[in-house]
Order: sequence, then structure tokens, then C-alpha cells
Amino acid sequence: MHIFPAIDLRGGKVVRLEQGRAEAQTVYGDDPVAVAESFRAAGAKHLHMVDLDGAFTGELKNLHLVAAVAKALSPLLFIELGGGMRDESAISRALETGVDRVVIGTRACESLPFVRGAVEKFGAEKIAVGIDARDGVVSTKGWTAPSPWTAPDLARAVRDEGVRTIIYTDIATDGMFTGPNLKALRELSVAVPEVAIIASGGVANLDHVASLRALGGAVGGVIIGKALYDGKLELAAALRAAA
Repeated sequence: MHIFPAIDLRGGKVVRLEQGRAEAQTVYGDDPVAVAESFRAAGAKHLHMVDLDGAFTGELKNLHLVAAVAKALSPLLFIELGGGMRDESAISRALETGVDRVVIGTRACESLPFVRGAVEKFGAEKIAVGIDARDGVVSTKGWTAPSPWTAPDLARAVRDEGVRTIIYTDIATDGMFTGPNLKALRELSVAVPEVAIIASGGVANLDHVASLRALGGAVGGVIIGKALYDGKLELAAALRAAA
């Protein structure tokens, strides 16, 4: 199981939000390259980045910082980027920074043909879909708007459009240190067993990492953010537990 330490960018700074709420923001610094280098030094091989300004507004605002991270650390780190992937131009610009994969969220809920087009144009290995859910209902636009989709239904729909990687975030547990939503992850893996699932939300200790690893092939990766920044979990230890 892969560990994806997370770097969320907002207003040019490295931040974390609690349950995705813009007003519940903690700033951890203004040098994402240094943060990424610290993750690499601890043994990370993967990195999850989010342009939160893009997620909230639909306009990418932090690509220069993403490009700096990619220039410094690719190919040492496999880098994925989400937030604001609302059209093909945004995806192209993101991939041009040197990231390995982009994550489509809001637009996946709005337009399955857009997802199909992105997979066909850029390749399935370059496209993931982010499914962010609260009580099983998918939220969009930086978690500010509920959608008509349930997580399993959207997962099946994007799978049928060619998607092979899904990043599932449980909004209720994100940044709360309460543990991952194992029930939801099991349901998702049953719905789309042929899709790689990366879990996000709630991981705060080694027991939480072990609980995800115990799901076997159902979860291929886990994103960890606030627990690393707040010192609740050491990345090197998490990497050992995941392996």
C-alpha cells in the first residue's frame, strides 16, 4: 500500500483545512518544495497535492508552486494534483508542470463525457477521479455543494468511462484524526473491484494505517496530511506500516 503525504496549497501557502472548511484553516508554511523534500527524505515515493484555490473557485492559482515541486522532485516522487480540473486546458496546464497524474472532482459529477474525453486524450494513467463524500453523498466545488450522486454510483459511472484510479475522501473524518471510514471503503471496493482506490481522511496513527492495509487489495494507497504536520504520525513509520 502506497503512502501519499499531502500538500494543500491556498494563497501560495501550505495549509490544511478541517473537514474541508475554508474558515478552519491552519497555515504550515510558504515553501512547498521544502515540505516535499522533507517527505522524500523520510522515504516517500508518492505525493498528493491540491490547489485549494482551484477547488473553491475553479481557477488554478498555485501552478507555479506545483511546477517548482515537480522540477525539484520528479521523478523521485510520483506526484498527483487535484483542485480546479474543470476543463481540458486546466488538465493540460497541470500536466505541463511535470506532475504524473491529475484528479478530476467536480467535473466528474457534472459530465461523464468530460471524463471519457480526458481519459481518451491524456491516458488512463494520467487521470484519476476524486470522490469526496459525506454520509455517502458526493460533494463538489471544494466540498461546498452536494451532488445527486452516491459514492458507489459515481465510482461505477466513471469506471465505465475508463477511469482506473479513484481517490476517495471521507469528508466527515478529514482532519479529525478519528480513523478512516472502513465501511465506505469496503462498499466502494465491492462496487468497483477493478479500480485502484486511494483512501483519504481520518488517518492519525499506525493503527489506522494497519486497518487500511488489512483491507488487502481493496485500498492501494492512503493520503495523510494533518497528522504529519501536527506530529501525530511520523511518515517513516507510516511507510513501514504500509509496506
